Amino acid sequence: MIHYHGTPCSGPRAEAYAFLAGRHALASFETPDEIANVADVCQSFILDNGAFSRWKDGQPLDVDGYIHWVAEWFRHPGFDWALIPDVIDGDEEANDLMLECWPEHLPGAPVWHMHESLDRLQRLAKNWRVVALGSSGQWATPGTTPWWRRISDALDAICDEKGRPICKLHGLRMLDPRIFCDLPLASADSTNAAVNAGSVGRFGMYPAPTAAARAAVIADRIESHNSAPVWQRSGQVELAI
Repeated sequence: MIHYHGTPCSGPRAEAYAFLAGRHALASFETPDEIANVADVCQSFILDNGAFSRWKDGQPLDVDGYIHWVAEWFRHPGFDWALIPDVIDGDEEANDLMLECWPEHLPGAPVWHMHESLDRLQRLAKNWRVVALGSSGQWATPGTTPWWRRISDALDAICDEKGRPICKLHGLRMLDPRIFCDLPLASADSTNAAVNAGSVGRFGMYPAPTAAARAAVIADRIESHNSAPVWQRSGQVELAI
């Protein structure tokens, strides 16, 4: 599983550079200047359209600007793919229209929102190499009992009889071992390391001296875990259901 750490990072830019070196990262269109560091030192990266931040702030997404930004970077050897723009609380028709507007030559991943139908998820999984799973609607918070019930139904719908997904799955905001260790994800992302490195108090009596070092501590703990090889309703999943 690839662990993509969201940017921007806490602390001075030089420290962020040190943290990102050799890792995998997610760069957002909301903070496009971060891509310079990411592309320079990361093993690989994905690009995020910033729809979630825009959604929270009640602001529209500059779709054309995002596509142009992706087009500038997709030939970089570290580029993996970009999240196709989505309407987080929109209906399926609105999000399907977004997919139709995406340029075919740009490697992209559609987002299936958990408030959408399982039929749409199956359709996306059959037609795209990578599908991103996004928590939304009444299932907006990953890790809750209702969320586990919904994600379980979703995986039942797109895994074969051996529990293998029919496409690669990416977990949006799911870079938590308590979540991804029970899911057959090819990759996941979160801003945990980048954001919480600035919270010195969470490190107890002996915090690392710099934001980069603290971010590395968080990231190393996350990266020591892997996703499940196949989907099974067991362990934490079974307890939640």
